Amino acid sequence: MPARPVARRTLLTLAAATALAAAGPALAQTQTQTFPIPGKPLRIVVPFPAGGQTDIQARLLAAKLQTSLGTTVLVDNKPGASSILGTMEVVRAPADGHTLLYTISVTAAQNPHLFSKLPYDPFKDLTPVMFAARSTTVLTVPAASPFNSVTDIVKFAKANPGKLNYASFSLGSTSDLVAELLQQATGTQMTHIPFKAGGLAAVIGGQVPLMLQPTTTALAQVQKGTLIALGTTSTKRLSMLPDVPSIDEIIPGFSADGWQGLMVPAGTPSPVVERLNRGIAAILAMAETTERFASLGIEPWPSSPQQMGAVIEQDTAKWGKVIRNARIEAQ
Repeated sequence: MPARPVARRTLLTLAAATALAAAGPALAQTQTQTFPIPGKPLRIVVPFPAGGQTDIQARLLAAKLQTSLGTTVLVDNKPGASSILGTMEVVRAPADGHTLLYTISVTAAQNPHLFSKLPYDPFKDLTPVMFAARSTTVLTVPAASPFNSVTDIVKFAKANPGKLNYASFSLGSTSDLVAELLQQATGTQMTHIPFKAGGLAAVIGGQVPLMLQPTTTALAQVQKGTLIALGTTSTKRLSMLPDVPSIDEIIPGFSADGWQGLMVPAGTPSPVVERLNRGIAAILAMAETTERFASLGIEPWPSSPQQMGAVIEQDTAKWGKVIRNARIEAQ
């Protein structure tokens, strides 16, 4: 007879355990959907200095995301070491969706090939949220340049190997790598003059004959008349520079589209990633955002996390080949 109550208690225990197991996924989903966490601000880390194109975009998105999520959204500039310092700030953060990285392709697609001891793995330590913008690079020359077209530059470079200099922001920067891509695509050899600062001034002053630079910077100087734009690295012409051909029109197949996008620490719950994705997509669909981006020479590029991941894989293969061929290794 004593066995009967024990058996009953055992059955009740098993039933309770089964009920908890069934409820577990639902409880976990409810917890991850409590986003944002009440009273906890969101922080968007920009691994570049304040005032640049990436920073401008991040602040625009932060202001609107703050309204849509109903919580404080801060932009935190953590520049240094080719975006590594800011990236590590996010990699080490809690995976709760409250710390985001707003960065460019160098972080995920170029740094792994430039640094032999990179302290993070973009595919293991970060999770894509979405692209926010597609950008391009503009080939610029001084106002008094003897070169009137991309064809002029390629012809001179082929006839005079190593005698045509180009400026960049630093070794392995986007301005350097796009120039390397151009050389590899045309079979030319130019000489790289890297600058930590002052590269733009050197081109404006005519000390260096050309530079591939971000659209925002190029537009400002072209509008002032201090630089001339000869070509863009996008596969289509920019609305802000309709008379400037894409280099693809002259060198078929050439493209070097850049991007700005959001990533979060690996392990961030999928419902949180999806909530952030929907919020940013709604902001990118606003006319005000499109107009502001157009003034910067970029365009909104909404995507799913999966699409962003696939493009990063393609970019990683593309830039890896360019970097290996050029034998570039950042210090």
